Parts: sequence; structure tokens; C-alpha cells
Amino acid sequence: MIYSGSIVVAVKQNFAPEHYFLNQLAWIDAGLVFLFIAYKVDYHIWAKLSLPGLIISIILLVVVLIVNRDNDIKRWIDLTYFNLQPSEIAKITLLVYMSSFLAKKKEVKNITQKAIIKHIKSDILPFLGILGVVCGLIIIEPDMDTTIMLGVTCFILYFISGSDVLHTIGSISTGLFSALLVGIMTLSADYRMTRFKTFFDFWKTGNISDPFNTGFQFRQILIAVASGGLFGVGFGESRQKYHYLGETAFSDTIFAIFAEEFGLIGCIVLVGVFIYIFLLGYKIAMKAPDKLGFLIAIAITTWITLQAVLHIGANVALIPINGNTLPFMSYGGSSTVINLAAIGILLNISKGLKPREEAKSLGERKPMLFGVRKSYKNR
Repeated sequence: MIYSGSIVVAVKQNFAPEHYFLNQLAWIDAGLVFLFIAYKVDYHIWAKLSLPGLIISIILLVVVLIVNRDNDIKRWIDLTYFNLQPSEIAKITLLVYMSSFLAKKKEVKNITQKAIIKHIKSDILPFLGILGVVCGLIIIEPDMDTTIMLGVTCFILYFISGSDVLHTIGSISTGLFSALLVGIMTLSADYRMTRFKTFFDFWKTGNISDPFNTGFQFRQILIAVASGGLFGVGFGESRQKYHYLGETAFSDTIFAIFAEEFGLIGCIVLVGVFIYIFLLGYKIAMKAPDKLGFLIAIAITTWITLQAVLHIGANVALIPINGNTLPFMSYGGSSTVINLAAIGILLNISKGLKPREEAKSLGERKPMLFGVRKSYKNR
């Protein structure tokens, strides 16, 4: 799909037609190396390295703002041979660190004033502080889409990491506070408000407002999806990749091009793959050897599937247009390598899975996940 969607752009930029295709193959090769390393290294080691990794990520997020201070978009650091996107690195380091942080927390049996104050100081404030620093730097780039994805994933991670009443109240409070901040950030940028207005006008009236300006991309995405029909127009035969979707045809709107070329049947298959990843990831989490593995597996699975949902949802007009790429399909070096490395960690956790009967015989504590009991071995 990257080959199909990038040929026109590559030629216009005086590159060989297969330029972006070959670049992506190189990134996939590098990503598979990182996947293999992550698979072989015990995930407990990655948890121990997550704090230094998070610090490095925050430094890179500051550096990218400095080196691009004169640019409107400040997401990449030009390293001559490739562009490094610090926000992609921050995804995995933040989620692994948060998992490690929350795995150490103990449940509160008796709710007292002292317990509440301690919970706020030792749990809620550090959680919100770290999340606020990382997301704050990312949103300055600006990258609201990654900010929302990380915020929602971390909230889900926090919510399921404990089951006592105090933790539940704290989870709801942090969720409402985060939602309020997202609302304020959305209202603070005119182009974000325009996206929301275009989206809601479409659902209200059935028409796209300003289809040749602010609603242009939204309209061209829908044309691409509708043109695919049941079986698609055929691989490489997309018309929307010519000018209409342009440079986003192999990144932010790659699903629309896929839908145009492979139709509804192809889309069902592709969505099915992501559903399979989601179910398998949560199955690994439910049978993880310990709480740390449980939380890391939940974090990685939620991150990847949520990003896919945001991308696909925007490409079929279920949610407003956003800049989330489609994991494992969209063009991008940093995202490809990081996504494959995350899968490696998930596979490493799966190496320690034990049959449920054996887990029960160990007499471990069994936390709840959406009403389903999950066993893990205390380490």
C-alpha cells in the first residue's frame, strides 16, 4: 500500500517511483531486529530501563522543539539520513514506565484521611505529573492526536491497575480532569475547531461544508472509500492518490486508499487482523506471569489497537479527521521500528504464560479486568 500510494509523490519530488517503498522495507528490517531483541530480553529488564528511557524521551521532546523553533510543525529531528520522531519513542517508554510504576502500587483496604492524602501524593500526582510533562511537550509540536492516544491509554492502564474504592475514585477524577484539559486544548486551536465543525456539519446535514478548502481532505477520503465498492478498483488503481490525498495517501489516509483498492471485503479482512491483535494481546495480558507483565501487555495492546481505531474511524467519517497513522501499514521509520519493538516485548511476556489451572494452584491474588478474574504469579 505504501508503494501504491507513494509513487506519484516520489516522482513529483524527483525520486525513483519505489523510493518510499524501499525506505519502508529498510525500516521494517530494522524493526524486525528490534523485535527480535525485545523478544529475547526479559521484559522486567525493560521495566528497569524505562525510567532512563523516559528521561531520554523527554530530552528528545525538548530538543525537537528547539531545533524546529522556526517551523510551525516541530515533530521530527533531521539526522541527515533519516528523521527521528521523539513522540514515537515516548509512546513506548512512557507506557512501560507507567506499567512499572503502577505494578508496585498496593491496594488500600481502609479508607481514611491519611490513606486519601497518601494516595493523592504517591499515586495520582506523580501519575498526572509525568503524563502532563510528556503530553504537554507533544502537544506543543503540535500533535494533539498522539496526546489523546497516550492520555486515553494511560487512563485505561491506571484504571485497571487497582480495584479498591479509593483507586476507582482517583481513576474517575483523573479521567474527568484529563478530559477537561483535552477539551480546552481542542478549543484553543482554530484548525481543530474547524475539523470538529466540518465533522458535525456532515453528520447533521449530510453535506461537507467548504468542500474545496477546509473540508477538502474529508471529502476526498469519503470519495476514496465509496469508490472501492465491494471488491475495490484493484491494487495500484486508486485515483484518489493523485493530488486529492497526495502526501497522506501512504500515511494518514492509507486506509482510505486501501478501501478504494480492495473494497469492503478487503477492509473487513484488515479490520479483522487488528481485532485479532487486540484479542490475542489481551489474552496474553490475562495470563501474564505477574502484574507487571499484565500491565505492559494491556498498555501495548491498547495503544496499538486504539491508534488503529482512531485512524480507521477518521478514514470512514466515524470521528473527526486526525493525524494518527495506521500501525504496521503507514509509512514512517520511527513508528515502524517502535511498533515492532513493542510487539517483541508482548511476545516476550507471552513466553512466560502458564495454564490457568497451574496459575490457580499457586494461590496468587487475582485482580479483576472488566469483571474477569486474571491470574499471575507473584515475583
